[in-house]
Amino acid sequence: MKLLIPFGTRPEIIKLAPVVAALRAAGDEVTVVATGQHYDPALTEVFYDELGIRPDIVCHADGNRAERLGTLFTDAVRVVGERRPDAVLLLGDTHTVPAYCLASRNQAVPVVHLEAGLRSFNETSIEEVNRRVAAATASLHLAPTRLAHDFLRGEGIPEERIAVVGNPVLDVLRLQKLRTTPVARRHGVVVTAHRATNVDNPERLEHLVRLVGDLAASVGPVTFPLHPRTRDALVRHGSLDRLAGPYVRLTDPLPYHDMIRHVARAKVVVTDSGGLQEEAAWLGVPVVVLRRSTPRWEGIHAGIAVLTGMDAPRAIKAALELTADDAQRWAAASPCPYGDGHTARHVVDILHAPATAGLLRFDEPDFVDREPPS
Repeated sequence: MKLLIPFGTRPEIIKLAPVVAALRAAGDEVTVVATGQHYDPALTEVFYDELGIRPDIVCHADGNRAERLGTLFTDAVRVVGERRPDAVLLLGDTHTVPAYCLASRNQAVPVVHLEAGLRSFNETSIEEVNRRVAAATASLHLAPTRLAHDFLRGEGIPEERIAVVGNPVLDVLRLQKLRTTPVARRHGVVVTAHRATNVDNPERLEHLVRLVGDLAASVGPVTFPLHPRTRDALVRHGSLDRLAGPYVRLTDPLPYHDMIRHVARAKVVVTDSGGLQEEAAWLGVPVVVLRRSTPRWEGIHAGIAVLTGMDAPRAIKAALELTADDAQRWAAASPCPYGDGHTARHVVDILHAPATAGLLRFDEPDFVDREPPS
């Protein structure tokens, strides 16, 4: 197949790397597009060589937010029109997704959505809107879990257009051959926070500062890689110096492999990231989720993650419970609910299956003398 695969953010780079490699190894012609959604080199360039996924086309979305969104869509229309792929394969819920969904459908190019069916049920979340745009425009929905599959079916997506393939970030971890760290050798806490709803809100930012100090005092040493948005917010509010302490290590964004090694050795991860919930589950490390909702309910249902919101007392309570011996052993022994680490292979098999060609074809319906489906 002739495939176009855009990505706009660091998580997309990480998750798509094994998929791109597997498709190319299977003989597909794959064009990778860096859409420019994240233009900070610390969040993009540093990961290309590390993960082996260099873009073939590099776009730049500069200016204010409205200008960047406009540029994303303009570039999407141009790139899809110039390349005319058999399909566009998209992952996740960033602004890159609806831009390329709409540009593709506008030019009768089918969309394959990987990581389909995640739902947070949060009406204030733009990512939730992006996911629903993908659900409305994709021809093939590659869901990470059975729960995601069921959400799509509940929204009326036909069964034959959905396949459960797992989450490709687990392929990355499997290929690194990282193993669960024995409970007795775990130490400390990994903290990340980057969502605008958390770090751009002064009250929640204050909870974050308090939380980091409390974690260091009651759980163990904290490693806190600072997202550029988070660092800027802390500086703007005069809070960065208050985080400093003998048991708090503040760093710039870490190379992916370094970050995962820190997670593997931690007692608990405290984060508002979606991807870290999946990665920590593979490594048997429990997670405190600094959000009031999550599209990754599987970890909550399995008892290896707890939703707390950006609420310092609640998050500390959850962290202490998850670092107790029984909770540590449970997390270490629990199977990962997000996939088997072979998502790329599943994607290749599905795209090459004879039945898929019919799903990636547009036919004009004919309702002359008959009723539409109910």
